[in-house]
Amino acid sequence: MTDTPLHLVPVRSRQAKDFVRTWHRHHPPPAGQIFAVGAADENAVLRAVAIVGRPVARHLDDGTTLEVTRTASDGTRNTNSLLYGASWRAAKALGYRRLITYTQEGESGASLRGAGWHVIASRPPQAGWHTPSRPRAGNGNDNVGRFLWQAPEQMSSGDRVQRSGLAAACPRDPADEEQPPPT
Repeated sequence: MTDTPLHLVPVRSRQAKDFVRTWHRHHPPPAGQIFAVGAADENAVLRAVAIVGRPVARHLDDGTTLEVTRTASDGTRNTNSLLYGASWRAAKALGYRRLITYTQEGESGASLRGAGWHVIASRPPQAGWHTPSRPRAGNGNDNVGRFLWQAPEQMSSGDRVQRSGLAAACPRDPADEEQPPPT
């Protein structure tokens, strides 16, 4: 797609979820959300959406953190970067102090870098959520590593480390206490 002037538009939950169903490569729409925002062209054609909700990981759901749980685009350039930036501004305006999202291994993260986000952690592949006591079907992306990203303003220069060739801010994880801190 060619460059086209874009502007932000409000998007209702049902419209955002329908857009994700149509355009997202490997995930269905998320179950819930706090808000959604869209990017439209000069003809008011919706070109991309971002859905923001509570963090999926329970330990990150601290009341001050939100997660961009889904973005989807029809391929129009720069839409995801626009939406990541808008999502962070909206989250801050609502009083949240942190905004995160994930990418899968193999995804470039160019839209996130373009919006000033930083990788803060690498998550190894997991077999999935299925257990005998709570059977669940796979969603097609089990056994895929992920990267955890964070919106820009939480970063402090003292937190920067080098991980997998990417400059990243690494929050202290209690599981890492036995290990010396990264240099």
